[in-house]
Amino acid sequence: MSDTLQHNTQSPGRFISNKYLFLSISLSLAATAVVMYYTYTPEGFEYVRLKRLPGLIIACVVAFLKIWFTAAKIRFLADKKLSWAGAFRVVVVWDFTSAITPSTIGGAPMGTYAMTREHIPLGQASAITLYALLLDQLFYLMVIPMLLIAGIYFQIIPPEAGLVGKYAMGLIYITLLAYGLLLAYGLLLNPAALRKVVSKIFKLPYLRRYSDKIESELDNMVEKSIELRKKPVSFLVKAFILSSLAWLARAWLPTIVVLSFLPADVALSFLRSLAMSFASLFMPTPGGSGGVEGLFVLFQGSLMDRQAFVGIATFMWRVITFYINIVIGILVMSWYFNNAPTDSYSELSKKEKSAAAEASNDVSDLKYKQDGKG
Repeated sequence: MSDTLQHNTQSPGRFISNKYLFLSISLSLAATAVVMYYTYTPEGFEYVRLKRLPGLIIACVVAFLKIWFTAAKIRFLADKKLSWAGAFRVVVVWDFTSAITPSTIGGAPMGTYAMTREHIPLGQASAITLYALLLDQLFYLMVIPMLLIAGIYFQIIPPEAGLVGKYAMGLIYITLLAYGLLLAYGLLLNPAALRKVVSKIFKLPYLRRYSDKIESELDNMVEKSIELRKKPVSFLVKAFILSSLAWLARAWLPTIVVLSFLPADVALSFLRSLAMSFASLFMPTPGGSGGVEGLFVLFQGSLMDRQAFVGIATFMWRVITFYINIVIGILVMSWYFNNAPTDSYSELSKKEKSAAAEASNDVSDLKYKQDGKG
């Protein structure tokens, strides 16, 4: 995790920058314009008729289902202490922040902040965020081997990607698998070993200046992993199903948009959508803007018979998955900032530590009294 979830004491506004918002939208518009320019044909728009609308409406419904499944997951992880409205707000803020920040920041810190605004204690909010990230990694561990096997029968990596593209996707698969295995092992089986390895890595010369921050985060990780391991297996299974459904809804969106314009190989399009989703995690720009449009063209464009539809489909996909999220995200963020402020991270942390200390003192006093009576 790039920024600590529990020790960020500044305003959550530090995660949201007008510069990143402007850059993310500008890159997306520029990339879409380039695709439209190179795929435009005078007769292309003659084929854009109302009969395409039902497919795009279905895509909007699936986009909502993706949010709903994620909200259900967050609410389930919070032991239903979050209202449905609160869970939706958390997901929208998380997605909004992910869409306008570099991948090194992501939406996790803002997701944690949003949960505290919904009256979830900071410690529990941090644990929920950690668990949500773990569930994503478990999904990668399940799907990537399936993609590798399916790659024997389907041309999941487009020929246009070339040898470099194939090696790049191979590296992405390996990285996600390695990170997923490491996180799952560290959080579920042996957090002390993971803590030791990461701590040694941050003793290296160029990373040493971050060692203090990472040490506190590692302490937090060990504490939260103990809480996670206390959960029954059924809890993990239910949460994993909700997380997987959210990911599958996300993966179906490019395919549904493509099919709303032209018939295509459904299985191949869906498999490519999954690979495309994983590749988008490594885009260095805010929200992947500029790069994900290129990925859509690379992975889905060759499946569309009419070139004129490629640019239009790219734009409609981004409207459904990006621009609508930006608008709704701004509204929800405004709602959070304009309402009565909740305690800051540092104040919440102090309160939780104070409450824990008081509880410990109460237990000690009770034990002392019982010993006195004995």
